[in-house]
Amino acid sequence: MTVKRVALLTAGGYAPCLSSAVGGLIERYTELDPSIEIIAYRHGYWGLLSGEKIIVDQTVRRNAGLLHQFGGSPIGNSRVKLTNTDDLVKRGLIKEGENALQVAAEKLKADGVDVLHTIGGDDTNTTAADLAAYLHEHDAELRVVGLPKTIDNDIVPVRQSLGALTAAEQTSQFAQNIIAEHGSNPRMLIIHEIMGRACGYLTAEAARFYQQWHAQQQWLPEIGLDAEKWDVHAVFLPELKIDIDREAKRLKAVMDEVGNVNIFLSEGAGIPEIVAEMEANGEEVPRDPFGHVKLDTINPGNWFAKQFADKLGAEKVMVQKSGYFARSAKANAEDLRLIKSMTDLAVQVSLEGGSGVIGHDEGNDNRLRAIEFDRIAGHKSFNVEQDWFQDVLVRAGQPFAKAEPSED
Repeated sequence: MTVKRVALLTAGGYAPCLSSAVGGLIERYTELDPSIEIIAYRHGYWGLLSGEKIIVDQTVRRNAGLLHQFGGSPIGNSRVKLTNTDDLVKRGLIKEGENALQVAAEKLKADGVDVLHTIGGDDTNTTAADLAAYLHEHDAELRVVGLPKTIDNDIVPVRQSLGALTAAEQTSQFAQNIIAEHGSNPRMLIIHEIMGRACGYLTAEAARFYQQWHAQQQWLPEIGLDAEKWDVHAVFLPELKIDIDREAKRLKAVMDEVGNVNIFLSEGAGIPEIVAEMEANGEEVPRDPFGHVKLDTINPGNWFAKQFADKLGAEKVMVQKSGYFARSAKANAEDLRLIKSMTDLAVQVSLEGGSGVIGHDEGNDNRLRAIEFDRIAGHKSFNVEQDWFQDVLVRAGQPFAKAEPSED
């Protein structure tokens, strides 16, 4: 099948790779075959269902390199799930009784799309595969070549998702400013809440970046610029069980000796306990169209603050969230290299008639290839047994954490 028109869409939450990935795909198609038309659906599957699209013209093709200098997504995202019929009807994207998969497939067919590039997580890419299967069953072919995007780095079996390293670096930079607040009050408790619903990768990697930065600084304790005050004193992840009382006892000793406590908290840590507490109190647990608990609504950081404040004798508590700061950043140099390799291969695969999600396949010696859609899944757990993370925990004063990985 000759490729005449390709479509791009970005979906799900932001990550520091979307703008650059869009730019990279446009650049590569323009290099190899400028006759191939390119369109982009606005706000992901929202634009596909509503017919909102951008025609990538010659001006955009000539200047696509500018997209590497920005975060966010120039074509927009949304959390539209094609299998959540009730939500789609409520939002006016489909009519009562319509099949969203059929509506989306017919839009692609009407737009003459031969190749669809999806830049998103497991839901985004597997939904695209469902669209391709639907069109095949109805005598219309569509190649789907996805790119793995998530700051959680939790797509199975992709070794490294686009944007995750940049997000971790930015999260560390956020902490470098926030932890400076330790001196704004005696006995200060700072909880740095970091995105990560079911995977602690981002929090762990950010803590490593922060500790590396911390180790490179020169301190002046004679005036109060103490290394201990600026350090990370606890790292809490969904994959680690947290003994609140034992941690409180340990951190109380830190507070008494150092004068403040700094915690890196993955927002998914302790969620089962928080949900159980809400349900026991008869409270409704808010969820998004994907069925995920709305973490920004239930405020895990505040919950942990309540658990620790009195036990630590904190005079002031600060909870700061770095998620939106980190996920909207432009890609760093390492991610730009990864994006370039993946977008180039994505275009090659599409022109050769292939499909799948581009990534370093952990099931195939970490080779960069088009991974089969039926092998793509989400919520890959972070491996807390890795030596580098154990080093992070030891430096934070948590050597016992290795013995208590979560059963979830």
